[in-house]
Amino acid sequence: MAAAATRRTLLVFRFSALGDMAMTIPVMKQVLDSQPDLQIVFVSNKNWGALTEGIERLIFYPADFKGAHKGIPGLFKLFRELRSQFNIAAVADLHNVLRSKIVSTFFRATGVRVRTIDKGRAEKKALTRQENKVLQPLTSTIERYAIVFRQLGINVEMGTKPVFSPRELTEPAKAVVGAKGAEKWIGIAPFATYREKMYPLAKMEQVIASLSSQPNQKILLFGGGKNEVELLQALAAKYPNTVSVAGKFSLKDELSVISQLDRMVSMDSANMHLASLFGVPVISVWGATHPFAGFMGYGQLESNAVQINDLSCRPCSVFGNKPCFRGDHACMEWIKPEQITEKAGF
Repeated sequence: MAAAATRRTLLVFRFSALGDMAMTIPVMKQVLDSQPDLQIVFVSNKNWGALTEGIERLIFYPADFKGAHKGIPGLFKLFRELRSQFNIAAVADLHNVLRSKIVSTFFRATGVRVRTIDKGRAEKKALTRQENKVLQPLTSTIERYAIVFRQLGINVEMGTKPVFSPRELTEPAKAVVGAKGAEKWIGIAPFATYREKMYPLAKMEQVIASLSSQPNQKILLFGGGKNEVELLQALAAKYPNTVSVAGKFSLKDELSVISQLDRMVSMDSANMHLASLFGVPVISVWGATHPFAGFMGYGQLESNAVQINDLSCRPCSVFGNKPCFRGDHACMEWIKPEQITEKAGF
C-alpha cells in the first residue's frame, strides 16, 4: 500500500439527504478499491459519519451548516479548513447545489480541478410531467456519481457486491432486539418524508399483522421523530414478535441492526439505501415516485419493487414532494397488502 504521504487526496461533497448520501458509499468504496494510491475526504452532514466507518482511506469530514459553516462566511471557513488540513488534488461535487458550488468555486480559484454531477433535470422533468410523459429508465443516481469520478480520470465500474458485511450487534441494540438466532428478521420502515411516497399506515398495519403471525419471524419497525416513534411503539404493542426500534438508537446502533436483517420493507426512502449497503434484500414500495428516476437501492432487484404499473400519471414527481393532482393517491391506495407480504415473507 502506498504511504499516506504519497497518496492523492480527492475531496467529495454530498451534503444531504441521508438516502442520497448513502448512495455515494458504494461508489467511493469502488473508487478506493481500484485506486490504492488515493484517499477521499468526504464532506457531509455532521450526523452521518457512521456510514463511512470501516472503509479504509475514506476520511469523513463533518459539515455544520447551522453552526460553524453557516452562510457564505461559514462556507469560506470550511474551504480554508479543508485546504489547510489536506493537499486536495481534485474535487468531486456530487450534490450540485448552491453550497457545494460555492465551496467548489473557492477551490477552482486556487487551480484545483472540479467536476460536478449532472442530475439530468430535463430528463426527469420529461419523466414526471403529466402531458407527453417519456416513461423510460434514466441513468441511476449511483451511475451519475460514478460518472463524476470518471471525468476526473478515475476508472470506476459499479457492480452489485455489498459494501459492508453484517456487523455485530452493538450492546444498546442487543438490549432492545435481543441476539440474532435462527429466526428471520424483517425490518419495516413505513414512513417517508412526503405522503405521496408513503403506503397508508392502516394498510401497512395489515402487512405487519400478517408477517408477525408467521412462526420464526421477528418484525422490527424503523422510523424517527416523535410522532413516528409513538405510532410504531403502539403498533409493536399490538402484535407478537414485533419490536419498534424507532428513536432508540444512534445511527451506528441502527446500522448494526439493519445489517442483520433478512428482509427490509421500505418506501422510496433512506432505509432502502441503508439496507442496500449490507446486501439486505429490500421490498420497496413506490407511489408517486418511480424506480425509473434512478433512485433504486444499490444492488436491488426491480422485481422486488411493489408498484402500480398501469397508472398513466406515475411518476408525478422525482422526490414525491408534489401533491397528488388526482386527489385519491391511487398509486399507493391501490396496492394490496398481500402484494407486499408475498415478497417480504419466507
